[in-house]
Amino acid sequence: MPNFACNIALLFTELDVTERFAAAANAGFRAVEYQFPYDLDPTMLRNQLTAHDLELVLCNTPPGDLGAGERGFAAIPGRERDFAASLDTALSFADRIGCPSLHVMAGVIPDRLPLEDCRETFVGNLKHAALRAAEKNITLLIEPINNVDMPGYFLHTAHDAAHIIEAVDEPNVRLQLDLYHAQMMRGQLADHIRRYLPITGHVQIAGVPGRHEPSTGEINYPYLFTLLDDLAYKGWVGCEYFPAGETLAGLSWFEPYRSPAAAT
Repeated sequence: MPNFACNIALLFTELDVTERFAAAANAGFRAVEYQFPYDLDPTMLRNQLTAHDLELVLCNTPPGDLGAGERGFAAIPGRERDFAASLDTALSFADRIGCPSLHVMAGVIPDRLPLEDCRETFVGNLKHAALRAAEKNITLLIEPINNVDMPGYFLHTAHDAAHIIEAVDEPNVRLQLDLYHAQMMRGQLADHIRRYLPITGHVQIAGVPGRHEPSTGEINYPYLFTLLDDLAYKGWVGCEYFPAGETLAGLSWFEPYRSPAAAT
């Protein structure tokens, strides 16, 4: 059975953030994700994780100015100092909380920047970042994001991500395989899983279309969960979707997979 993590930046948002940890644990999750947790009090976060026997397994590097359309800096020539500062923040936070993985955001590429220059910048930044992350036993992940939801983002396909990972050639740089984004780009999800699972450090899910519960839409997730088991995937599967309504009402899909030790 896959190991599911609840993204509490998107799920249980009807609750205050301090109440979402208990809600996730009571629903049967053993781990949580949070895209940008840097405005949370670290002591509160550690206490909530400990109190509810949860792990924080993934967060993103700081994106910059979200309102201005920034989504990270790692692949943007001329923003190396901004990337270094965001990496400092992320590594310090992850080390303090015990978060084992960071999604390194590549960034939305400004017009007229040559993509080959962006690729070289991304590889160089990742090489440097990987060495620093290894000192703290942290894995860096890169995530292809579909060009419908995020036009201009540097990385759109697992194929391109695999080439980046090969070029970086560091064992703690791996793929964040979001099956929602992969379906939005080209589908063939079973093939994606078989082809890219050896370099995958984290999987994420959501329904297509709409990015709602994985029980809705065109993706046969029970088949894919079985495939992950058959291929002996031991990492986390992050539930990164927007509930169509109240979170608990949409979690019937999770019932076969919920932790038997969950609180009631």
